[in-house]
Amino acid sequence: MKETLEFLIKKIVTDGDKVKVDEDNKDGYSNLTVSVSENDMGTVIGREGKIIRALRNLMKIKAIVDNKRINIELNEGQKAPTETPPLVKRV
Repeated sequence: MKETLEFLIKKIVTDGDKVKVDEDNKDGYSNLTVSVSENDMGTVIGREGKIIRALRNLMKIKAIVDNKRINIELNEGQKAPTETPPLVKRV
């Protein structure tokens, strides 16, 4: 499963070397987490999420054939939380 998803994603991104798919099997599910470069994130998601939805559907078909259950997540990276400036009391 992991190799198939990695192959598909590498074919649609510009920087295929930075594609990483992690697999975690837990509770009967195969959780696949996809990481790509920031520049390719929009390509993998697609307009209105159509590309990632199509990839999930393709992988779901393969999972059904293999009698498995999968979940695919796109790792969008950790963004720094925006801090609000402290309130200043004027005396």
